[in-house]
Amino acid sequence: MPVMLLAGIAVYLEIRHAGAPIGPLDKAARSSNIAVPPYTAAPSPLPPQSISPHLIELPKLELASEFLRAWRVSGTNICGALREAGIEVSEWKAASMRNRDYECYFQRIHERDEVRPLSSTFLRVRGNEMGDIVEIRAKIVGPKVDDQGHLAPPVLRIFEIIVKQACWRDFEDALASIQSLRDVEYERFGSYLSFTREAGSENSFNFSLGLKATSDSQARTRAYFSADRWLTTTDQRIPQTSSLSAATARPDQPIALDEGASTGHNPGSSGNCG
Repeated sequence: MPVMLLAGIAVYLEIRHAGAPIGPLDKAARSSNIAVPPYTAAPSPLPPQSISPHLIELPKLELASEFLRAWRVSGTNICGALREAGIEVSEWKAASMRNRDYECYFQRIHERDEVRPLSSTFLRVRGNEMGDIVEIRAKIVGPKVDDQGHLAPPVLRIFEIIVKQACWRDFEDALASIQSLRDVEYERFGSYLSFTREAGSENSFNFSLGLKATSDSQARTRAYFSADRWLTTTDQRIPQTSSLSAATARPDQPIALDEGASTGHNPGSSGNCG
């Protein structure tokens, strides 16, 4: 009996020991075998983007009524429109190896004597490598006219395309004067058009079309709305606007609203002027 009693006590103690709860030391020992992923730092937030203070400043009353025009077409497009109309202008390219000006031109001598042309047509569209137009000039000598004294349609077509491509519709009124070989000069909103008889010659005419802000109010407007004023930022991640590539940086041309706009399929149409 004593032997059986001792054996029963030993079995009871063994069973109790096997079902005992895990203590703190056992938990620590077991948890050490579990793989823990390495600590990853949270990404730092991006610094706030600084904006030009001019974007939130109050409007300038002295500039509220001023308006400056801009070319709505590039030099490449207007030269292409002339070629589509059958006028054999050259490609838009650098004027020379040492000259950064770009241009396309057309010249046709219809009649000449031993000294000079008696009848000729010359056209040049001048600008820069970005395609921005600076000025368009033309000269006709001894133009052919009909019985009413009107300019021959092939030559008049040149001026029609140029004026309509510029998208300054109030200048289209000048086409009637050009057709009749009458002097006409417009200067509106920093743009100008001139078709005048050459001094000392009854049969030579000069044409020019371009942009030139000359008045004090126009100069203030051009400076106020320049790209350098509105697009500069202190955020190093945002590229700065180069004044060399901005049309507004030139002293004779205000900010371009739609540089390189498409001219459409009809080279003489102003339907895409907006």
